[in-house]
Amino acid sequence: MAIKNDQDQAVETAENEQQNGAHESLPAADAQELAQESKGGVSQQEYERVTKERDALLDRLARLQAEFENARKRYLREQGEYREYATADAVKTFLPVLDNFNLALRSQTSEAADAALRSGIELIRKQMEDALARLGVQAVPAQGQQFDPRVHEAIEMVESSDHADHEVIEELQRGYKIKERLLRPAMVRVATNPTKK
Repeated sequence: MAIKNDQDQAVETAENEQQNGAHESLPAADAQELAQESKGGVSQQEYERVTKERDALLDRLARLQAEFENARKRYLREQGEYREYATADAVKTFLPVLDNFNLALRSQTSEAADAALRSGIELIRKQMEDALARLGVQAVPAQGQQFDPRVHEAIEMVESSDHADHEVIEELQRGYKIKERLLRPAMVRVATNPTKK
């Protein structure tokens, strides 16, 4: 019985050597691939191809997500700008009304007869200015300021020794801006002082 077991082992060893001998002529990496394929696995080349394809798809997904996020941010920014410009156009239609209130308040009237009218106009002007302030509209500072061509429009240059050179001495029409965007410049008279140049 022991002899028969030894013979069976010898036969199995010979068969294994024959099978391994068939793979000995191949390089070690190819022999491993062949062994994996015979066991039902995938080859190294197939694995690398699938890995590269997966990496390319993940990269494409990341790019598409970034593009989507950029498009969403651009949409929100454009929507905010559109809202701001739409407000600016609406505000421009109110500015002449406010100018007329200011002109009415500047005009000289008799003290007794027009005191109630004047206080009513002042109240209306104050309400208009408050409504514009809630919309983000601000008056451009002018009187007593240094002339700034970005926000002021010089109507007249007046020679004056009482004011600094290029100082705004009178505001003829108030300028307005919404946030940082200029709606219209302030129309002003500017001093020229030859002694302080």
